[in-house]
Amino acid sequence: MKKILSIAITSVLMLTGCSDFLDEDLKSSLSPDNTYTSTHGFEVGVTGLYEFARSEWNTWGGSDNAFTHGAATPYEILQIGTDLAVTGHNDGTLQIFDNLSYTPLTGLINSFWKFGYGLVANANQILEYSEKDVKWDKPTDKIGFQAEARFFRAYGYRYLVYLFGDVPYVDKVEDKFRVDFTRTPKAEVLNKMIEDLEFATANLPEDPDKVILGLLTKCAAEHMLSEVYLMAGMPDKAEKAALDVINSGKFSLMKNRFGKEKEQAGDVFADMFRENNQNRTSGNMESIWVMQLEYNTTGGGGESDDWTKRAWVPKYWQLDGFVIADSLGGRGLAQLTPLTWWINDENFYDQEDIRNSEYNIKRNWYCNNPESEKYGQKTEITETLWTAGQLCPALTKFFYGVIDRGGDEGYGGNTKDRMKFRLAETYLLLAEARMQQSDLSGAAEAINIVRERAHAKAIIADQVTVDFLLDERIREMAGEELRRFTLSRLGKLKERTLKYNPRAQMEDKHLLWPIPQDVINSNTGAEFPQNPGWEQ
Repeated sequence: MKKILSIAITSVLMLTGCSDFLDEDLKSSLSPDNTYTSTHGFEVGVTGLYEFARSEWNTWGGSDNAFTHGAATPYEILQIGTDLAVTGHNDGTLQIFDNLSYTPLTGLINSFWKFGYGLVANANQILEYSEKDVKWDKPTDKIGFQAEARFFRAYGYRYLVYLFGDVPYVDKVEDKFRVDFTRTPKAEVLNKMIEDLEFATANLPEDPDKVILGLLTKCAAEHMLSEVYLMAGMPDKAEKAALDVINSGKFSLMKNRFGKEKEQAGDVFADMFRENNQNRTSGNMESIWVMQLEYNTTGGGGESDDWTKRAWVPKYWQLDGFVIADSLGGRGLAQLTPLTWWINDENFYDQEDIRNSEYNIKRNWYCNNPESEKYGQKTEITETLWTAGQLCPALTKFFYGVIDRGGDEGYGGNTKDRMKFRLAETYLLLAEARMQQSDLSGAAEAINIVRERAHAKAIIADQVTVDFLLDERIREMAGEELRRFTLSRLGKLKERTLKYNPRAQMEDKHLLWPIPQDVINSNTGAEFPQNPGWEQ
């Protein structure tokens, strides 16, 4: 299982001769010259790209990824400071993104820059060495590795353009130390990303049942291509890319109960997020690309990886009458607590919408400590408890799974695989593409396919607006999507954050993050302007 991560060496090889601010800081005893000589060597390098991409969920960071921060999961940072959630945790690294007090000197902003360019630099290295004298096992190996590398190069730039706007476009290994980079217009970068993803779409495997779990396929590239087309203002092409995925016949929305717990109380939406239910081998035909993170699996996660499983769970265990239990989500940290405007609005979900069921949003909390006089009593959610992160409605999709792994129940537990792309979002991208083309009936049709699975009422064309689509993405994708990215793409980041999030007093300058000051300081050979409003 998860053979993608079974290769002994999983570090991305260090790129040589690059500017300081483009170095990805990944160290390896191997050199490109003695590694990129055979198919196996490229397997090592490409596996490193997958592992590096997974670090967006790594809580503590480490020597093998960009986020050596020892703090919050990077994935969480792109959800707070929006219309979705705030932090109920006193983690300073999260609070500055919650209240938008970060600056060009903020370390985690620099880490995101390194994350994007780490993927870019190492993808470039794989692409360059693939054109040299290589002993390939099969004639198709070369183009296959190139397709994966070009996907990840686009994946890295996706982060960079969403967060920073115009950024240097680098598509080759720099053999000399450079301090003269300039900012490439975002539109040009997007066009290069499209070229990469179109190449990946044409050359990645078509059949998801014939690839190792976690590996990219044609449809994964098409899904991301649809999003990038939307970023580039090409809704017609975005529609086609989304339809190619939908009409491939490889995927379908899950409508029937599945998995080991299908006979227990629950619903199909909850089933998708239970332990071991994310991959096709588990019967999940909705998953397009799954990040392999499971606990105690070769190449998978450990106790300190992906604390997103704890981020959306309140610190109920601090309250009298409660003890830590997997049925309550494990040792929650309340790093993210939902904003009341959507999760407490009786009209936000339709009455029959299963996404709002107790199996998916835990709203009722009963004391579970058998030694307590309060055992079995319901504890009401108050504003005080919510603000403190001790009790609030919780998204069960991020519950642990099983805590008992023979260690400390407070910290142990499973690290569930993560569905990075799934078909429900493809339908929502299709709706967005049609809406951008003024095809509101077509947009409603795409949205209704998702709502039908949720048992929500169908909508009509007149109800299709950007705000409705954004609300629907919360109902379907809360905690899964990078909310800041979605709001930015649809031009609603400032408006909706100001409307719904009292902590984040967003200004125009917050539409982009500041360029890390280290980047500007190191680039002495050419003008490298700071983003507006962040000038020192």
